Amino acid sequence: MKKTCRLLEFERTAYDYVWDLQKEMVQQRRSGQIDDTLIMLEHDHVYTIGRAGSRNNILVAADQLKSEGITVVEVDRGGDITYHGPGQLVGYPILNLTAYGKDMHLYVRMLEEVIIRTIAVYGINGHRENGLTGVWTKKGKIAAIGVGVKGWVSMHGFSLNIHPDMRYFSMINPCGITNRPVASMRDFAVSASRNEVAHELQKQFTDVFDVQITPARSKENGCNTA
Repeated sequence: MKKTCRLLEFERTAYDYVWDLQKEMVQQRRSGQIDDTLIMLEHDHVYTIGRAGSRNNILVAADQLKSEGITVVEVDRGGDITYHGPGQLVGYPILNLTAYGKDMHLYVRMLEEVIIRTIAVYGINGHRENGLTGVWTKKGKIAAIGVGVKGWVSMHGFSLNIHPDMRYFSMINPCGITNRPVASMRDFAVSASRNEVAHELQKQFTDVFDVQITPARSKENGCNTA
């Protein structure tokens, strides 16, 4: 019998709200109050800096960040700095990893596999790079991954560039990397909407993690269930 994974979908949402929600849900998952959950959404403009990151990788002054409406948040995930914003699909799996090998490296590889399979549906060849996380293409890095874990329950996750304004990546050294470009699905002439890509990614997630996705109840945690 397949494991159950709830699906929470939000429209464009502020980062801090969803970060607080993740922390609450991690505690609920650890205590067995909820099942595994996949949160999927789009964020307002934000740069998040992981435990290995530095504000030195922000390349513009604070007044420009303010004028552009970009917030900066230091978070408890792995990795360096990344951008989230409109046109990007973000996923936060809240999973009890004891049921998925209890292996952080395996978990990251599984997330990469979900994205590789998803973009393949749209004719994009994605691959891994030795020593680096995320999903890469011939035109650059198309998806970033940065995860955290508490009591073997995961939080944070991945972001897939569908059609964001790539100018926001030029204001930072994405993931602390200075010599590699960032790509989007639009660079490969893909015109799919975020909802379309999200639906495809959910299918690939069910296959890679061998779970059955069930929509959350209509008012659960203020979520949309479309």
